[in-house]
Amino acid sequence: MKRFIKNTIAISTVALTLSACGSSGGGFNLFTIDQDKELGAQVAAEIDANPAEYPVLDSASHPKAYQYLYEMRDKILNSGAVQHKDDFGWRLRIIHDDNTLNAFCTPGGYIYVYTGLMKYLDAEDQLAGVMGHEIGHADLRHSTRQMTKLYGVQFLLDVVAGNRDAIKQITAGLIGLKFSRSHETEADEASVKYLCPTDYNAAGGASFFEKLQEEGAGGTPEFLSTHPSPANRIEEFHNTKTTLGCTGDKDYKTEYQRMLSTLP
Repeated sequence: MKRFIKNTIAISTVALTLSACGSSGGGFNLFTIDQDKELGAQVAAEIDANPAEYPVLDSASHPKAYQYLYEMRDKILNSGAVQHKDDFGWRLRIIHDDNTLNAFCTPGGYIYVYTGLMKYLDAEDQLAGVMGHEIGHADLRHSTRQMTKLYGVQFLLDVVAGNRDAIKQITAGLIGLKFSRSHETEADEASVKYLCPTDYNAAGGASFFEKLQEEGAGGTPEFLSTHPSPANRIEEFHNTKTTLGCTGDKDYKTEYQRMLSTLP
């Protein structure tokens, strides 16, 4: 079984104004949209500055892979279902680590995909399903909602005051954040909604879980949590696709394999 990412990034500064606000999907959130964007930008800057742990592939040296993923991203964003399409930057980076099966999206829409995950999957609709799930977490602002719930007001006040230990802890927890059952369900549903207007199989995310089950992977990768169970999630992906009347059926397996051949 592939290892999963362990986060040790430290953020130097973060500005948070503690103004309680609602968020899409419900739940209490002390972050604003602008603060989601700033937090994501600072995490992205720290990742860029740490190539030893996060060896990001240079887009100029790997234009075909990046073009492929950006076109996939654009299909999702142009579906008309992404609420914060124009609020977040949705920058995409590929991390060269074949031993890590992972993907994540920070607050503010910074998307990261590991080559280990890309090479594990078989077709474009599967990766689009996972990407839609991660975009869903950012679009529904799950990360900052979850941090508000987990850390509380006083901890966030420590972050605002510049407490380095607090900043390090909140950042380390951000990328590997374990979401609640309801957040995972919402992100799964969002993935189907985003893919539904496209020509993709809108239940591409289900194929990912089916592959895990077929190979007896021993559980769901941490970045997709362990609950609800993979079997339940497979069923819900297909049920949501049926309920929404999604007609897309493309997996683009041949094109996907051709793209993979361009990776180091």
